[in-house]
Amino acid sequence: MIQIVPVILCGGSGTRLWPLSRNGFPKQFLALSGTESLFQQTILRAHQIGNDQIKMRPAVIVTNEEHRFLAVEQLRELQLSATFLLEPVGKNTAPALTMASLYVQEHIGKQTIMVVLPSDQTVTDEEQWLEAIRQSILQAEQGGIVILGITPSHPETGYGYIQKVGEKNQNHAYAVKQFAEKPSLEVAEQYIQAKDYYWNSGIFILQAAAWLHAVQEFSPEILKTTEAAWHSKKIDAGGYVNFIRPDRDLFLTIPSDSIDYAVIEKCPGNVAIDVVPLNAGWNDLGAWDAVWQVGEKNVDQNVLHGDVLTHNSTNCYVHATHKLVGAVGLRDVVIIETADAVLVANKADSQSVKKIVEQLHTLKREEKNQHRKVHRPWGWYDSIDEGSRFKVKRLLVNPQASLSLQMHHHRAEHWIVVKGTAEITNGEQTLTLTENQSTYIPLGHKHRLSNPGKIPLEIIEVQSGSYLGEDDIVRFEDTFGRS
Repeated sequence: MIQIVPVILCGGSGTRLWPLSRNGFPKQFLALSGTESLFQQTILRAHQIGNDQIKMRPAVIVTNEEHRFLAVEQLRELQLSATFLLEPVGKNTAPALTMASLYVQEHIGKQTIMVVLPSDQTVTDEEQWLEAIRQSILQAEQGGIVILGITPSHPETGYGYIQKVGEKNQNHAYAVKQFAEKPSLEVAEQYIQAKDYYWNSGIFILQAAAWLHAVQEFSPEILKTTEAAWHSKKIDAGGYVNFIRPDRDLFLTIPSDSIDYAVIEKCPGNVAIDVVPLNAGWNDLGAWDAVWQVGEKNVDQNVLHGDVLTHNSTNCYVHATHKLVGAVGLRDVVIIETADAVLVANKADSQSVKKIVEQLHTLKREEKNQHRKVHRPWGWYDSIDEGSRFKVKRLLVNPQASLSLQMHHHRAEHWIVVKGTAEITNGEQTLTLTENQSTYIPLGHKHRLSNPGKIPLEIIEVQSGSYLGEDDIVRFEDTFGRS
């Protein structure tokens, strides 16, 4: 019986899918194809890999502190368990995989095979995907590194390429001759004509020992610094998830590099590396044109989400989240409407959306990082109106959840319960409020909002004061480790 561990790489911000994808709610947590998010689809596919020969272990999910509760909530919806390795800051994929390999070596065994999956990809033929993964597992059992290569459908300039050599073996694997960076259109056309190149999927299958050996060979500083941060880790175990946190100060010393640059592209001729072809409708949904490609199209070849009306428009992608969107006389256009931002782009130039995000960063605009509706460990809040000295929010607090015990230096707050039951600490007073009841939190008072009930608690919060920023919070106690 072969033991495998799915390793889900759940980082990145997906800037080319702005304004739906943002730093605080990146694309892997969006449902862009189907009803589940890309992260959920990845985990569900991974949990089908096991068979009579392959024993599945619970997934290892590498993500950052900021996104941990988004990931946990979406995992809870699937009723699955996992171990979370929490990065204090992003250091790209090579340190992430190194940390996962150290975990697998320590807790399961260094010969355990890891199926390393980005959390933001989709496939249309899951049976073909599973077959390619299982063939790769059999190949990886020999101790080398295996990568899935996507059979190219056109001369794509946005992907790296893998060149195979020789004949395929009994596991449908070819030896890798070399890797090629993202090519020009002319070079990409040559690759397609040669018929011995694949797109690099970013999906790797290998033993923990194989990765640790390769990273020691080609990027020893990454291994050294990651080991140091790992050996000083903290473990928060309980329930259906475990949180493991490497030492923050030591983690900051790790060089930032990708799996491909740090190790994989240096393997041919030095370390055994093979490619297994995959032809399963794979897409990494890297930009809006890719989302249109995998979407369900109407008779006009439009992909429409939400409250959308069109006339004389074709080959468009229109996504409405809050308002009615009308499109008239458009061709090959992307329209994305959210509560606080609207994107209109030529579908062919959708890779350049990241240039808008760069401008938002330069201007220090919050629309780069957060939606108007912001998810928190306890639920979410939606900022529905604001002026120079006031802000109005709608809050939803999950059953049995609680905000931190906190105070503000610059603002007072009014809370009105519109649904559910609220347990409120207000200075020295504790009170229970139900629908249509309210209370006032004076400036400087310690306070806390909790939901003791079994249904979500909804309140309207009206803030007033000289400064209403989210950084005007002093936490004294916090269930989620933020104090």
